[in-house]
Amino acid sequence: MNAGRTLATAGRVLRQLGHDPRSIALMLVAPSLLVGLFAWLFSEQAGVFDRVGGPILALFPFVVMFLVTSITTLRERRSGTLERLMTTPLGKGDFIGGYALAFGLMAVLQAVITVAFAVLVCGLDVAGPVWQLGLVAVLDALLGTALGLLASAFARTEFQAVQFMPLLVFPQIILGGLFMPRDQMPGALQAVSDWLPLSYAIDAVTAVTAGDDGWTLWGPLLIVAAFAVGALVLASLTLHRRTP
Repeated sequence: MNAGRTLATAGRVLRQLGHDPRSIALMLVAPSLLVGLFAWLFSEQAGVFDRVGGPILALFPFVVMFLVTSITTLRERRSGTLERLMTTPLGKGDFIGGYALAFGLMAVLQAVITVAFAVLVCGLDVAGPVWQLGLVAVLDALLGTALGLLASAFARTEFQAVQFMPLLVFPQIILGGLFMPRDQMPGALQAVSDWLPLSYAIDAVTAVTAGDDGWTLWGPLLIVAAFAVGALVLASLTLHRRTP
């Protein structure tokens, strides 16, 4: 993996995104709109949005970045762009690293906008520092990016990339602790939940909103980061030059 080639790839991806306002709007605006919809939905029920708003902040950036990254990367392969790039000194690690860096920058912007909207506009009550909430949102988006890159390595069409959501995304939403505390789940489901990265992302954001610190917060964040790095490494090892 070469730093110069990785940065060049990231720059190319960012330039492409600059010509795709719909993708930019999906990444930067859609999570805030969805958070606002939930806040409006529970506006007449005191305290409900404060309870579910944090986990929702962990959910929407993850889902949006998974969709955008998987489809965009797959489009590179189907168009033959990746195959042409691989005739240059660019390696698979440079390609994956460049994409991760570019979408990571978008994830930071997304997190700032979404957290600011949730706290300042929707009135989300956060007991801990707001910057910690932003950090969790960034890591969640990076996790979605990493899993999206991994899914794109196995999909052949954009539709197949979307079909990976029931496999990689929906179980994490159901078992992550958003609908039921994980310690109240049946034993088998709790065991599965313990192996899902989004579970720890929700644990982290819940710790921030409750004002907890120490290992209660940083332990889950380290696990989320480890899952993201592992997914990126696996994506670079399984990436194909083109889709048959």
